[in-house]
Amino acid sequence: MIKIEHLNYIYQPGMPYEMQALKDINLEIPDKDFVAVIGHTGSGKSTLIQHLNGLIKPTSGKIYINDIEITDSKTNMKEIRQKVGLVFQYPENQLFEETVYKDIAFGPKNMGISDEEIEIRVKEAIHAVNLSEEVLEKSPFELSGGQKRRVAIAGVISMHPEILILDEPTAGLDPSGRDRLLELLTNLHENTKMTIILVSHSMEDVARVAKNIIVMNNGSVYAHEPVAKVFERGAELEKIGLAVPQVTMLINRLIEKGAKLPRDIYTVGYATKIISDIMKGNSDV
Repeated sequence: MIKIEHLNYIYQPGMPYEMQALKDINLEIPDKDFVAVIGHTGSGKSTLIQHLNGLIKPTSGKIYINDIEITDSKTNMKEIRQKVGLVFQYPENQLFEETVYKDIAFGPKNMGISDEEIEIRVKEAIHAVNLSEEVLEKSPFELSGGQKRRVAIAGVISMHPEILILDEPTAGLDPSGRDRLLELLTNLHENTKMTIILVSHSMEDVARVAKNIIVMNNGSVYAHEPVAKVFERGAELEKIGLAVPQVTMLINRLIEKGAKLPRDIYTVGYATKIISDIMKGNSDV
């Protein structure tokens, strides 16, 4: 479980360009959740997630990971970073080893794990990201952009984190690469039950994979609710610089024209089912 209490963060305190990036953040993210963090540029999304494995120290406030206060100076942050894996935007830029195997093995090796266990973890991780073992002896720079992205994620998975945080993981990928990565994250969550925190600007991506959403606005938590509840507030989201999924916008326009449809539609599949049921006379809507 992740618990955040009265978290504040100020960039360049006391300087002419001082800016408060986070303002009195209070959050609880339960174990095994799949939560998305959304917000306009500068809303505090990336600053927030970088606090969760100690990359940034708060100006004030406390953060707990499984009841361990990571903001306590006595906390062993090396152990925390093994529990909380962070995948940055464009993680393939961090690949540097001669082979894919060595890149994935880098984290476990620094944890002091035996060579035998590292080999098991590397193979588990490469299968978890839907790549064959044949790529392990290749240079990571021979792979496609989407494959590199998955290898970078495998490198974090090989450390067996309890929490996986991804900052804009689909950025720069083509539609097929994005679809494969989102499917990977869904399967990973279902198979491992690890907590996944996804930062994204794509409402369609969020709608497809997340169970809950944290909406950030000007450094504060604007909302923290299930996906359907958040997208029901489409007009509010638009006022703070966000847009709901296109299918939700379409449904809202139809409702404005008098159509009797539920407001919690946020995926094409669900919209198709509802409209199909109405046309067949199988719906009470």
